[in-house]
Amino acid sequence: MNIIEKLESGERLNYQDGVALWELDLFTLGKYANEKRRALYEDKAFFNINRHINPTNICKDICKFCAFSANRKNPNPYTMSHEEILNTLDESVKHHITEVHMVSAHNKDAGLEWYMGIFRKIKERFPTLHVKALTAAEINFLATTYDMTSEQIIDLMIENGVDSMPGGGAEIFDEKIREYICKGKVSSKKWMEIHDIWHKKGKKSNATMLFGHVESREHRVDHILRLREQQDRSGGFNAFIPLVYQRSNNYLKVEKFLSSIEILKTYAISRLLLDNIPHIKAYWATSTINLALIAQEFGADDLDGTIEKESIQSAAGAKSSGGLQLQTFLDLIQTSGFVPVQRDSLYNKIETY
Repeated sequence: MNIIEKLESGERLNYQDGVALWELDLFTLGKYANEKRRALYEDKAFFNINRHINPTNICKDICKFCAFSANRKNPNPYTMSHEEILNTLDESVKHHITEVHMVSAHNKDAGLEWYMGIFRKIKERFPTLHVKALTAAEINFLATTYDMTSEQIIDLMIENGVDSMPGGGAEIFDEKIREYICKGKVSSKKWMEIHDIWHKKGKKSNATMLFGHVESREHRVDHILRLREQQDRSGGFNAFIPLVYQRSNNYLKVEKFLSSIEILKTYAISRLLLDNIPHIKAYWATSTINLALIAQEFGADDLDGTIEKESIQSAAGAKSSGGLQLQTFLDLIQTSGFVPVQRDSLYNKIETY
């Protein structure tokens, strides 16, 4: 059975099939990915009203792809106080945010209580706000620093008000690639174990893949299928988020940037391979808003949200530092032929526009 026959039959695709998908032209891939996407969500395009906060950029690690952490490329270290974070949220809740998304560097000087304390204070001041915080890489960093298990850190997170986990730190699961781009960071096996523990606590998380740097197409297929296997086991991933590598102000020195065709193919193949992860998010902060909207025709069904302020991708050249106004977001979705659906962090519908 060839790859088209498998796509027509709806049979689950394997690794060889995933590699073969790259040989199809963009519009053939788009046709099948869009069919799957529309069977699930019709013409809905999901988003949320959220605030990203990156509380510190002081990091013990130096990942070659990162422009956010304070180093020679970014000599402006900072750590926000709890009061600064709370004051920021005081303003953001006026814009009706439903989620605060908190991801930061691995700051060994901040202290465990600095992390847990701010989650607790956010919940005390804003009890209905969904707190999405701490990647598997951050959890591994805290567990290692404080000689604790990942589960102990996770229990503290839940106790102090964290509602769900973001999907960062996954990068590319192939360990040879990890050795080169993020040596010393959480291993792929440990990343999976941490999400598995989180899911067994009855909690949801997302999963990411950083692509467009030194990895191959085969590495991407391997990465996606490892996530599918994990989802078969634990069922806790809400969304898969392919993150487009940003090439400015870092140490990877990737000269050839991905074409829009390659990015759209990655979204489409993600949708076709991931038959068990509900949502494919075109995170506009890495792909640009225009390409993220086009991606809604190629398997993606989510755009993330208004963000308000974004520091990690914009440090590496993305045009996302100021977020997007809600009305702009709605207008862009509607003029692209989709129906904007505001969701909460767990994909419960809040409002259809």
